[in-house]
Parts: sequence; structure tokens; C-alpha cells
Amino acid sequence: MSRLCVHTITTKPLSLEQCLAEFPKRGVSGITIWRQALEGRDLNAVKRQTADSGMEVISLCRGGFFPAKSAVDRQKAIDDNLLAIEQAQAIGAPLIVLVCGAVPGQSLIESRKQITDGIAACLPAAEAAGVKLAIEPLHPMYADDRSAVNTMRQAHEICDALGSPASVGIAVDVYHVWWDPELKSQIDLAGQTGRLHAFHICDWKTPTTDLLNDRGLMGEGCINIREISDWVDATGFTGHREVEIFSNRWWSGDQHAFLDQIAASYSNLYS
Repeated sequence: MSRLCVHTITTKPLSLEQCLAEFPKRGVSGITIWRQALEGRDLNAVKRQTADSGMEVISLCRGGFFPAKSAVDRQKAIDDNLLAIEQAQAIGAPLIVLVCGAVPGQSLIESRKQITDGIAACLPAAEAAGVKLAIEPLHPMYADDRSAVNTMRQAHEICDALGSPASVGIAVDVYHVWWDPELKSQIDLAGQTGRLHAFHICDWKTPTTDLLNDRGLMGEGCINIREISDWVDATGFTGHREVEIFSNRWWSGDQHAFLDQIAASYSNLYS
């Protein structure tokens, strides 16, 4: 359980204070904080509260959404990512996960160029703050409006285009990449290049009833999570395994019972 992290979005109905109180009771040692949980808060107080909980802040979610049809909107996205870097530094988050964005009707090639340019514009601030950026490839079903980066290979290509700075890497989420026939070799490459910055787990339910909010608890679906996890560990990755579940079904229930089931599922997966 020492590597178990839970995202605040996983238990969305709970306040940040409730997450900080309830996660450690289940052996959760890491927390990834979503930015909406920071709205209207004293960030220094959040840092103190998290430290008092005994949990490590693993990352801040999320930055990204760089592509836009106008230069003004692209600059707004960059400005928001610069704010995210400030927030991450303030709460002691060493990493920001990037959901890179896409624009309906704009070519994916152009969107990827704008993503690369947007990350490049944020790199000096990230490096100065000591905050890493992790490109998260999203499942191709999101290529229309959420991310033009849909495979680890594409994420590596962006890292290559940026000159492979140590501040930029990849977040591997099994929900988004489990289907990729190149997955193992791309995970191996991420390990070799030092780009494997984060690892997220949940499951793919069959049938999936909502393209965004019907992720499964580990063991509820068809992803061979343990195999992929073993590939990740074989690279030398020793970071947290982050439970990130978007689920209307789970959010509508008792979040304390849900946390109990997360802990049990994680324990069964890694026993």
C-alpha cells in the first residue's frame, strides 16, 4: 500500500479536507490534487494541511488544453498553465499532468504543433519552479476536443521536438493506452529516456456507457492492469500508482465505502 495514490477527482463529492482525512485511513500514502479543489483557497494552508495528513503530494491535475484557433486563445491557455505551475510550486506538487487539448475541425497535426509550442512557452517557468510536466496521451475517442496526443509514440515525438528536457515527460494512464500494440516498447523507451513521470490506474468497463464518466474500479473491466504495471516497474519506476476514476456511478454512492473498495482492489491487484 506504500505506493497507493488517489486523485481528489476520484472521490469528487468529498471536499479536500475530507480527502486529507479519509485517504490515510485506508493506507493511501499519496494524493494528486485537482485544481478545482484549490479554488478560493490559501495555497500555503493547503500545503500545510497536506503535510499534516502524512501524505505526499504526487502531482497537480491538470494543465494543458493548448490548441486554439486564435493566437489570443492560445496565449490564454499558456497563461493558465503558468498559473498552474505557480499553484504546483505553492502546494509542493513536483509534477503537473497535461491533458493537451484539441480543436474540432482543426487538423491533429496542427493541434500537436500548438501543443508543442505551448509546452515550450511554459518550460522556462516550470524549470525555474522545479516543477515537471507530464504529457498524458488520451484514448483516441478524445481526439476531437480533449487531446490530439493519443499514443505514447506521439508523446515521445513531442518530447523529442522539445529537445528532451528533463522537465518534460509522460504520464501513463492504463485507461487511455491499454489497447496500443506498441505499449510495452513505448513504456520501455520512456524508462530509457527518463520520461516516465507518472502512472495512473483504473479499468475499462464493457460495455462503457459514458465516454468520460464510466471508468471502472480496478478489476471491474478488461484491462490487464497488473501486466502493464509490471512493464512500468521493470523500467525502474518506483513512483506511486495513482487511482484516477471518473464515474457517475461511483460518485453517486457512499464515498467512504468507495475508498474501502479502492483499497481492497489495490491490495488484491498487488498482493
